[in-house]
Amino acid sequence: MDNKKRIFAFIFARGGSKGLINKNILPIGGVPLVARSINIAKEIENIEKIFLSTDSNEIADIGSSFGAEIIPRPDYLSQDNSPEWEAWRHAINVVKDKYGSFDIFLSLPATSPLREIEDVQRCLDEFIYDNNSDILITMMPSKKSPWFNIITIDKDGYANLINQGEKFSCRQQVPKSYEISTLAYVSTPFHINNVTSIWDGRVKAIEFPYERAIDIDDRFDYAMACQIWNENN
Repeated sequence: MDNKKRIFAFIFARGGSKGLINKNILPIGGVPLVARSINIAKEIENIEKIFLSTDSNEIADIGSSFGAEIIPRPDYLSQDNSPEWEAWRHAINVVKDKYGSFDIFLSLPATSPLREIEDVQRCLDEFIYDNNSDILITMMPSKKSPWFNIITIDKDGYANLINQGEKFSCRQQVPKSYEISTLAYVSTPFHINNVTSIWDGRVKAIEFPYERAIDIDDRFDYAMACQIWNENN
């Protein structure tokens, strides 16, 4: 890794999770999810500072106790429909005002607690050495295929395949598809401040196995993550 790059790590964790109450502070292996992200960042030598953006005093207290600097997240960026991208911009600008410019933005969402240090290091290395990418995201193989067994329901209650083009008779025939993971996001402050979404620009994706890239969104995901953790430890 280029040691001249200033790398700042960010965790974004709202307190108002609806799908899984108190999601960001649920424990795995006795450690709150948000703290797991902080601990991973602390283990990567080239990360200069670690920030936690949150609207929750409870999450902020946990983050502070594990060594993150707190960025109070405004109410207008803490709603269910608040764009995460705008929270990224807000945090970047708060940090730049206090610490000056930096080169690499790394987001480590609390909902991916099974990532390993080497996974994050790989994301940073690949983004820094690839001068053609604007942002790096992570992915895992999808369990269902949008070409074969994903449907919508029309206004009359009838099912329709999302894929209305080429027909496939079995799962083995379909193109390989992936789910976006929250294992890590890597970009630059300049890019984030000058576009409006992840898909504005050149997006590089790195594949990781499900057992390290699982994204906790509901109680079933959390139960699975706990089971994987217990089996591995």
